[in-house]
Amino acid sequence: MSRREQGTQARHAALPLPLRDAVDEFARHLSRVENRSAHTVRAYVTDLVSLLDHAVRMGVATPAELDLTVLRSWLAKQRTFGAARSTIARRAASARTFSAWAHRTGLLTADVAAPLASPRPHRELPTVLRPDQATTLIETPAEDSTPESLRDRLLLELLYATGVRISELCGLDLADVDRGRRVIRVLGKGRRERTVPYGVPAERALDEWLRLGRPELLGPAGGQALLLGARGGRLHPTMARRIVGDRARAAGVPAVTPHGLRHSAATHLLEGGADLRAVQELLGHSSLATTQIYTHVSVERLRAAYRQAHPRA
Repeated sequence: MSRREQGTQARHAALPLPLRDAVDEFARHLSRVENRSAHTVRAYVTDLVSLLDHAVRMGVATPAELDLTVLRSWLAKQRTFGAARSTIARRAASARTFSAWAHRTGLLTADVAAPLASPRPHRELPTVLRPDQATTLIETPAEDSTPESLRDRLLLELLYATGVRISELCGLDLADVDRGRRVIRVLGKGRRERTVPYGVPAERALDEWLRLGRPELLGPAGGQALLLGARGGRLHPTMARRIVGDRARAAGVPAVTPHGLRHSAATHLLEGGADLRAVQELLGHSSLATTQIYTHVSVERLRAAYRQAHPRA
């Protein structure tokens, strides 16, 4: 458990019972009713405990005593301590989500956070690899030939070929791979299922892993997991992120994360002429606006090339 999680638990335990119960009920609602991921639930709970801890210091003892003044005071405190605009915007969204739920369940007589304003976060363009850099990352051979190296090659191939999130990839089971059609079945955010294709290079890496790598690593805890860790259980996303970082350094390409490979896959698809709606479906975005960020990346690359090459730029 991280130090931040320990701090959240300590503040949660120190809340008055009515507020503590509200946090627990809200977390159960997010998990069981809205099917939010464990990561998302933790993020909401962290923000809510921070809000309620602040509210207690302002004399609040029950959810019904929350009001807009308390919420605005909490966000102002975040600004004072130098929180980024994106962080403040996310915490304001957490407060609005909790307030709406508390109003529906009768804990609040009104949705007090509905008028809560928050700064618009700066939307930064994601960092992406060039196609040749992505190829170098994937095809640079490992220093040794081991089951782990076969797994790492498949990890990189599938991340770039499919654009899936690292948690989605690590959650795949053998039954989620349809080798005949070369597609994987992915369970994404909100437990929404989608089918994503992969190409011939990923198929070759998959074949080698299943024949020569996975049987060597499989342990009692591995079960039906597609990707395995060194101890034979399901590969954890944290370890997968470390693998991507290490392979990028070894290949001599810019530092990249699994999410950076997802950005790269989406950008290269659009630059190759893929339809925006198709890319939205492949990535599992609920909103087309989220996918459109990649069109900005392509335009920015075009602008940079123009400035560099055109004599009257």
